[in-house]
Amino acid sequence: MPENLLKGKVGIITGALDENSIAWKTALKVKEQGGKFVLTNAPIAMRMGAIKELAEECNTIVIPADATVLDDIEKLYTEAKEFLGGDFDFLLHSIGMSPNIRKGRSYGDLNYDWAMKSYDVSAISFHKMMQVAEKMDIMKKWGSIVGLSYIAAQQVYPFYTDMADAKALLESIARGYGYRLGKLKNVRVNTISQSPTKTTAGTGIGGFDSFFNFAEKMSPLGNASAEACADYIVTMFSDLTRMVTMQNLFHDGGYSHTGISEEIMDQFKDL
Repeated sequence: MPENLLKGKVGIITGALDENSIAWKTALKVKEQGGKFVLTNAPIAMRMGAIKELAEECNTIVIPADATVLDDIEKLYTEAKEFLGGDFDFLLHSIGMSPNIRKGRSYGDLNYDWAMKSYDVSAISFHKMMQVAEKMDIMKKWGSIVGLSYIAAQQVYPFYTDMADAKALLESIARGYGYRLGKLKNVRVNTISQSPTKTTAGTGIGGFDSFFNFAEKMSPLGNASAEACADYIVTMFSDLTRMVTMQNLFHDGGYSHTGISEEIMDQFKDL
């Protein structure tokens, strides 16, 4: 990758929990490419992770904020702007959570209060972050906003239950706000649909290891790593992708467009 793709650019990275997370690896890549940023996560997530260590490594600060609370987002943006010395060039939404999945509730037995929490945290928070950014007029012209999605937004993956609905909503919000911010300030909004990835959140889903291995055999390039996804996010933050907006971009080694692989077929030859 060329050097200094993000030189002079500043922004916010949400959701870095530990060294396995895509947001964590993105922070390191952004720093490597000359960008400056503030890290943020919900207070409860900060107690679980090691985000302060990442902040020290990246010479930045952590501002606690609940992305479902408008006042928290406003405070985050105000303090981040002061630290960074100006408006933002990029935002990364790397936030997702499903109490139903955590507690083993099937799609036919959802706790609806928990489901609404899933949608608020995993998708509506994306809208809230952009709505507050618009009202505060805090994104620079030609800025870039990226949210992390998953192919279960388009296809059925039974183990993903209400998170599939949340990701579908996330992608719809990206299109709706991508149009709006594009017209207002040439700001682009996209989602990246990543391979199954061995993050703390990913491995918490039942049957993850089996599906990870299945996707690895289905994808002609294999599963995309968290580090490779971080590289892609950096590219989306850079000026190289100025005309890309309102897209859901598959970053999955070709899995999303592979009907069947020879490796999978071989497993059924003798049945």
